[in-house]
Amino acid sequence: MNSLPAALRSTPAPHSSQATPAPSFRTWIAVFGATLGAFMAVLNIQIVNASLADIQGAIGAGIDDGGWISTSYLIAEIVVIPLSGWLAQVFSVRIYLLTNAVLFLVLSVACAFAQTLPQMIVLRAIQGFTGGVLIPMAFTLIITLLPKAKQPIGLALFALSATFAPAIGPTIGGYLTENWGWQFIFYVNLVPGLLMLGMLWFSLDSKPMKLSLLRQGDWTGIVTMAIGLGALQTVLEEGNKDDWFGSPFIVWLSVIAAISLSLFLWIELTGDKPLLNLRLLFRRNFGFGILANFLLGVALYGSIFILPVYLSRVQGYNAEQIGMVLAWTGLPQLLLIPLVPQLMKRFDPRLLIGVGFALFAVSNFMNVYMTADYASDQLLWPNVVRAVGQALILTPLSVVATAGIEAENAGSASGLFNMMRNLGGAVGIAMLQTFLTKREQFHSNVLMQSVSTLEQATRTRIEQLTNYFMTHGVADYAAASHRAVVAIGHVVQKQAYVMAFSDTFFLLGAALILALAASLLLRKPAGLDAGGAH
Repeated sequence: MNSLPAALRSTPAPHSSQATPAPSFRTWIAVFGATLGAFMAVLNIQIVNASLADIQGAIGAGIDDGGWISTSYLIAEIVVIPLSGWLAQVFSVRIYLLTNAVLFLVLSVACAFAQTLPQMIVLRAIQGFTGGVLIPMAFTLIITLLPKAKQPIGLALFALSATFAPAIGPTIGGYLTENWGWQFIFYVNLVPGLLMLGMLWFSLDSKPMKLSLLRQGDWTGIVTMAIGLGALQTVLEEGNKDDWFGSPFIVWLSVIAAISLSLFLWIELTGDKPLLNLRLLFRRNFGFGILANFLLGVALYGSIFILPVYLSRVQGYNAEQIGMVLAWTGLPQLLLIPLVPQLMKRFDPRLLIGVGFALFAVSNFMNVYMTADYASDQLLWPNVVRAVGQALILTPLSVVATAGIEAENAGSASGLFNMMRNLGGAVGIAMLQTFLTKREQFHSNVLMQSVSTLEQATRTRIEQLTNYFMTHGVADYAAASHRAVVAIGHVVQKQAYVMAFSDTFFLLGAALILALAASLLLRKPAGLDAGGAH
């Protein structure tokens, strides 16, 4: 079930010790085209988040319901990623990739014409289902078509989609929304999408479909996985808004997710032809690599979520201003990631992974002493340090985690590796939303005790503000006094928010320390010399 199409099985196993010929020009075109598709699919997660308020206003969606514009895309994407290896075998890599690439572009345009929230949710879900295919297929092509010596180059290209695209998404989305309108965040897919289609059309060989495999499909595994992941993703996205287990809806979805995913694990571990070969998780490097990758997703998507929320709530930034701040987490990666394969020739890839996670953790710890004046200038260096750390992680982590993976298991490895990073992102965002709310309440309660009207300093400040408002147009003393109390309340709330955001950055740093610990347990893959070269 998890074997690959003949087009991929016919290539030399990526980890064979025998000498392999240099990849052809067409092979590189296939890799470039597939990674461009993965870049666009990941970009479309974050590019919409920067423009959510504008989209909600245009289609008449409420603040709470508008979140489903992103959630529907994420649910569909996370469900289809582990299915892609098998579906590529059924329909052939060429037909499967080209069909989904075309549908992704068509649905991108359709989203721009959505008139209502239900329309947008359905279109975004189908767009996510087609876009999600592009992520694992790019990873699979890299680790099957490229010889081991060239895989770091391919995986560096893939890293641009996995870490650079989320970082630069809000920048592009903010600029397009402020200057051209929110529809252009969907139109922006067209030019690179047509280039991707041309590259894939030219480079992928035609192979016959194997529709008979549909009858042999692990349908119980597919159904339990789709229901379980869909329910889990919905719980994570909606839990904080609905007060978690205080909501019967969240309780029922949690039970469904737990039962479905437990059945899925049992089916995959005991079945003869499983959808995913979960036994790969028991291999030391792949297991710890998956754990580190999951925690990378927590911090990567969590930090991209928390920074725009801070900048909009506390600093009052618009989408374009937020994008310019986040650009410094993306642009340095564009310069550094292409250099990582060269660094891997000089240094043990495990060292690069460790340094990357350490820098990423440090960048979050740099933000734990924030003040109300903490804005773009103060965030510059933490963002640059974060960019350097992120650039160093994914390429060597992918190489070490997938070392020794056979060609027939490449589809399972790709599906698991990419699904877990996205699932980590969903867990990270849900965790931070709840943590931020609870910590804001905690700090607000503590601060309010210090500004009690029983305190002389508080009464003095209220009197000063009351006099200020009366000398600036408020004639009634009671109204001026009320405005003074409200103003103090805003100051307290803002300070509580700032302290809560500081706490969330500390939590992200702690998650990355755990990722660093997992990376230290990785073994040096066979076939790497002292400097990490193949």
